[in-house]
Amino acid sequence: MGGQPPARLPEAMVVAVQGVEEELAAESVDTSSWGWTLTFLEGKPIVELDDGTSIHLDPAGHAQVTNPDDAPEED
Repeated sequence: MGGQPPARLPEAMVVAVQGVEEELAAESVDTSSWGWTLTFLEGKPIVELDDGTSIHLDPAGHAQVTNPDDAPEED
C-alpha cells in the first residue's frame, strides 16, 4: 500500500485508493501485509484490497468503493 499507481489507472481510481488508504490509516488498521490487486475486466479497471474492499468505475467514470461490510451476505 502507498506505492506508485500504474500510469494507465484513471485519476478517479487513484483518488479512491488514496482515500481508502487514508481512512484505514486514520483508524489505525495494520495494513502492513495488505496489498491492492489491479485487474481489467472488459478493459475497465477493478482494484481489490486484501480485506475485500473493491473499487470500480461506474458508467459515468466515477470511482465506486465497495467495502466488505457492504456486501450482501450469501445464504
